[in-house]
Amino acid sequence: MQTDIIIPHDLWPEDGEAAITSWLASDGATVEMNALIAEVMVEKVQYEILAPASGTLSIARQVDDVVSKGDVIGAIT
Repeated sequence: MQTDIIIPHDLWPEDGEAAITSWLASDGATVEMNALIAEVMVEKVQYEILAPASGTLSIARQVDDVVSKGDVIGAIT
């Protein structure tokens, strides 16, 4: 079963866009639920993205990609 990694709608207060600043796990890596897997930046403030499930990480959006709340940036299978 696949679980999408989605930028949470409540991660930052405004409606602005973010940039993915880093992936802390590699594509194809095994990750545990709630592990820190990525970071995004909005107006010079860094926010953490946690794994929504345990499994194998598949990265869909790369470092420096611009993302918005609700965007799917990867998946865990």
